[in-house]
Amino acid sequence: MNKQKKSVPIEEQSSTRQRILEAALKLFSAKGYLGATTRDLAQEAGIAEITLFRHFSTKEKLFEETLATYSFLPKLRELMPEVEKMSYEEALTTIARKFLELLYERREMVSIVHSEMRRYPDAIHRIFHGFTDETIMIISSYFRQLQKGGLLRDFDAEMGARMFMGMFISFFNKQELMQGKKYRKVDPEKIIREFVNIFAGGTVRR
Repeated sequence: MNKQKKSVPIEEQSSTRQRILEAALKLFSAKGYLGATTRDLAQEAGIAEITLFRHFSTKEKLFEETLATYSFLPKLRELMPEVEKMSYEEALTTIARKFLELLYERREMVSIVHSEMRRYPDAIHRIFHGFTDETIMIISSYFRQLQKGGLLRDFDAEMGARMFMGMFISFFNKQELMQGKKYRKVDPEKIIREFVNIFAGGTVRR
């Protein structure tokens, strides 16, 4: 008589998956993609290595899910219903502030992604551009909505979204990854105000 496999409660599966992702964020941030072994990841999560593979079939899939989970994309999806009720400048300010807050909070992970792109370019670029492109699509869709409403002038919405987010990525990279803050301290709130003012001034219909 065959024994039936014991099913694992959904709540327990979800809890284990969350522990794995938290362990992955910690170890990928500290050791990088190549440096964090699946054995290390399982040990950090307090599970057997085979359990890790039941949730994520490869380390690459775990890395992809870690970036997607702790990237700006989930926060942006959560923000958009609220943002769409705001004035244009207030909406841009909110998006920019939350984006910079997350970059600072995940600075170790951002640094690792930059370094791993050079060491393991194909997979990291594919993963990274996958969720960043979706982020851009959400913001460009917001711009198109305002263009249809007549608030914004005619411009390439996707290019505009890349430019807007790129301003803050450039600021963060210079200050944190290139150690610019050692030579010149800049108030992030002032940067947000100035960048939003410049961008809004160039995109609002006159």
